[in-house]
Amino acid sequence: MRAQIHPEYKEVTVSCACGASYNTRSTRIGDFTVEVCSNCHPFYTGKERAAEAKGRVERFRRKYSKN
Repeated sequence: MRAQIHPEYKEVTVSCACGASYNTRSTRIGDFTVEVCSNCHPFYTGKERAAEAKGRVERFRRKYSKN
């Protein structure tokens, strides 16, 4: 690898809208916020609404399957 071409990784704090914050390393300058993290995302918390989505998908398919 060539020297002097890679960006520097610095310590940053990532804050979520739910109030959680994480310390990590990034090439981005300064702290930043995100809307969804692993503490509040429905997939990771187990509050995913897959059952409701199935009905909607089936309704969509029935509605637009007429060709």
